[in-house]
This record gives sequence, C-alpha cells and structure tokens, in this order.
Amino acid sequence: MQGGDFEVERDASGARLDAFLAQRLGLSRAETRRLLARGKVSVDGRRQDAGAKGLKLTSGARVAVEAFAPRAEQRVAPAREPALGVLAEGPGWLVVDKPAGMPVHPYEEDERGTVLNFVAARQPEVQGVGEGGLRSGVVHRLDVDTSGALLVATEERSWRRLRRAFRNHRVTKRYRAVVLGAPPDEGRAEVGLRVARHRPARVEVVDAERASRNGDVRLGRLSWQIRERFPEASLLEIDLETGFLHQVRATLAHLGCPVLGDRDYGPGARSADAEDPSAAARQLLHAAELAFDEIRATSPDPPDFAAALDRLRRR
Repeated sequence: MQGGDFEVERDASGARLDAFLAQRLGLSRAETRRLLARGKVSVDGRRQDAGAKGLKLTSGARVAVEAFAPRAEQRVAPAREPALGVLAEGPGWLVVDKPAGMPVHPYEEDERGTVLNFVAARQPEVQGVGEGGLRSGVVHRLDVDTSGALLVATEERSWRRLRRAFRNHRVTKRYRAVVLGAPPDEGRAEVGLRVARHRPARVEVVDAERASRNGDVRLGRLSWQIRERFPEASLLEIDLETGFLHQVRATLAHLGCPVLGDRDYGPGARSADAEDPSAAARQLLHAAELAFDEIRATSPDPPDFAAALDRLRRR
C-alpha cells in the first residue's frame, strides 16, 4: 500500500496539485487524477476531487494521501457474468468474443462488466501478466463500442511473444464495417495519425510524411474491399496493416466514408428504427478475424450488426 502526508516546501510553492503528487508518489499525472477522483487526497484537511488537479499549492500547505494500492499491484475482480464467448484458446492465450459496449479492462479495482473481469474468473493466472494490475494480460485493445475478436495473454511468456507480434505488424486483423457512401471496390490508405485529444480520445489525420520526422505522428496503413453495396452505404472488409487508436474510424472518415453510428468521426449514433439510412445505435465496426502463428479466431457478425445489414438490404 502507498500513501503519505507531505508538507509543501518553499521550492514547491505554486506547483499544481497533480504534478506535486506525481513527483512525491512516483506516479503518472493520470494516476494522481484518479486518486483525486476517488477522494483519496486532502489539502490542509479539506478533501479534494478531480476538479482540484490544477490547484496551486502554497508553501507550508499539508497534502495528505490515504493508503492506496499502486496500479501494478491492483487486481482485477473476477466475475463470470456476463459470460463471454471464447473463440479460440491455447497455452498462455485465449481469444474472447467482445460485445459492443463492453470495455476491455477496468479502471478501478471494484469495477465489473469488462472483458478482463470475465477472463480473471475463467483464468486466474492472468493476474499480473504483462502490464499487470488492471491491465493484466492485455495484448491489444478494441474501442468500447467495437465488437469482435480480442486476444488476451494468460502467461508472461505468451504476452511478450504476442506483444512483439503486434508491434512488428505480424498479426492478421480483419474488420467488417458498414460505412456511409460508396468508396472504390478496393483500395489502400496510408495516412499520418496523431492523438489530438486524450479524454475523451480523438485522433486526427495529418500528412503521412510527418510520421517520419515527427514523433507524435504514426503512420497508419489499411486496405479494404467492398463486400456489399447499398443505395446509401457499403459493407467493407478491412485489413489493418498497422495498429493505432481509432485508426479505422479516423481513416475512413478522412476518406469521406465514415462508419455508421460513429459518434466521434461520423454521423453519430441514432435509433436503429429511424428511417435515416445512417441510423445505428453504435459504430458498426466489428473485428471479424484475428490470426498469428497457431492462433486462428473468427467472430460472426453480432445481432445488431446483422440487423443493420438486413435493414439496408430491405431498402
């Protein structure tokens, strides 16, 4: 457990509260903000909240932090409900069929309803693997509203092997997406991607040449084929050659064919019963296939995705 009681020294006067905590506790600012949000921090006896992250401290002030478990020592709470489908498994790994709306991992120890809660109940040995803590075993991520095949490592050796494979772009990742408009029958896009905002996350597309000379820009590559055309939309099969936050969604929007139901880059989520052909209750993006060495997993279209296709066909 970690915590403490600190006096603000003269040379720290004027420091932001989150920066002061990060320096004294050896944490990231994101972690100190989580402590504030949980009510674990007091200044001169007054409990602070998340809005106090930028509070300027004065010399002589006392900052108290209640005992807490460091992120690497936290444990994912096992929970068998909701039960998830397992698409494939082998020594040290499994591929889970993640539903839309479910986060990959929790942000607090008492949080439930994430993929890792289920994995921790089914495979207790996942605790402490890889990044450890509440990200134990996480090899890659899918956005909360993206469904499909998600690979988790349950032992350290497998985690290192699989992380290296993702980093070296050796994993086959195939997505299905329903998009507005009519892109060419097939194509390939290479764009620069940059995180423009962290909370909530948003990515912007920039000149691809900047990726070679600017550390905050990553090169993103994907290719696609049209599998079905509708009057107002298209069903795409997408091969992701690289992996970056929101890469598929941001790239397709940049090409003028945003994913249906995408709140951040497209027309937004609207009732699936609406007459508007772009109406969808969530972004219609699905991780359909994942493959690397002995790992082979295929996730069928989930019911809401299949229902959206049926509506488009009827039109």
